[in-house]
Amino acid sequence: MSEKIRRIAHLDMDAFYASVELLRYPQLQGLPVVIGGGRRSVDETIDPAQERPLHKIPISEFPLLKDYTGRGVITTATYAARQFGIGSAMGLMKAAKLCPQALMLPVDFAQYRKYSKAFKTVITDIAPLMEDRGVDEVYIDFTDVPGGQREGGRVLARLIQKTIFEATGLTCSVGVAPNKLLAKMASEFNKPKGIAVIYAEDLQSRIWPLACRKINGIGPKADEKLRQLGIQTIGELAQKELHWLIEHFGPSTGAWMHRAANGQDDRPVVLESEPVSISRETTFERDLHAVRDKAELGAIFTRLCEQVAADLQRKGYVGKTIGIKLRYSDFRSVTRDLTGPSHTDNAQTIRHSAGLCLKRVPLKQALRLLGVRVGSLLTVNNARAVERLRTDDNLHDTMGQLF
Repeated sequence: MSEKIRRIAHLDMDAFYASVELLRYPQLQGLPVVIGGGRRSVDETIDPAQERPLHKIPISEFPLLKDYTGRGVITTATYAARQFGIGSAMGLMKAAKLCPQALMLPVDFAQYRKYSKAFKTVITDIAPLMEDRGVDEVYIDFTDVPGGQREGGRVLARLIQKTIFEATGLTCSVGVAPNKLLAKMASEFNKPKGIAVIYAEDLQSRIWPLACRKINGIGPKADEKLRQLGIQTIGELAQKELHWLIEHFGPSTGAWMHRAANGQDDRPVVLESEPVSISRETTFERDLHAVRDKAELGAIFTRLCEQVAADLQRKGYVGKTIGIKLRYSDFRSVTRDLTGPSHTDNAQTIRHSAGLCLKRVPLKQALRLLGVRVGSLLTVNNARAVERLRTDDNLHDTMGQLF
């Protein structure tokens, strides 16, 4: 029996939000559709609360992107829309110029979370060593799973793809490689519905010709600096000496770049990762002023606090550091936070503390974004244990003073 080699998969759902919407509105299959922006009155014609079945709503009743006004951004788009150059995080007004005939749907996070949970349940039933990386992507350790070594992991990837589709109607793309770094790159090779298998010996032929930006962690600024230094591909980056990279990018980043370009990544698949914080934020359709739009801003602020509280309660966390984020009309951002005496998941408590943070920032300029964040998280059970220890310590101190 041959020795097992490390096989790590990165599974990425195909145009996840858009694909969920196409399950609800199959009449939109093959059409350019964008998901994004806040819910508007025109969206009520396609609201699930309507009595008629969603699949019977005529295409002519869906809002068109060309009629959108505001500065919201695209959350995702169908592959038919992407052919026009539309992509995630693009401004809706800019996208409207590229594809005015695209149909537009509001974001529905409750539905996306429902389908996210469903496809992840399928995965863990087959391969239990899964690292959750967000609503639409995961890492999976194939190494010791039955079928995980066959054809380098292709057989198991195909089984997971097929089972997810049968359970949810959704498609995904999978990359399998010796580590997480290469697996994430590979999952992009054959999108949508693709499988790509990478071995260590494929590094020079399949990874090195790629642009440096394909390495997860090399962003626009680092890529621009690499280009200025004459480095455009991963292969060119791999040829640079370690000391040269450290000289130009610092000890930590330089050493990481050297390892990444040579396909080295020993990070494990982490089954449970505790969130650092939970937050909600919104970008306004128009600039809002703290005085002229006080009522509207107040309602939005309260709703954000309630949403954060609901997120905490649903996920079983409490936090004690509460903060805010503001972005002014000139795109400057400020944050403020404060740490309270005890952990909470209560909306009113969060609203009160976040309100105190607001008093510490200038509000003379119009705002384009507002956010609320709760950090220093503990699970509810851990918070109770901490509180019991604190109570026991206080009781011990009291008894010591009495006797």
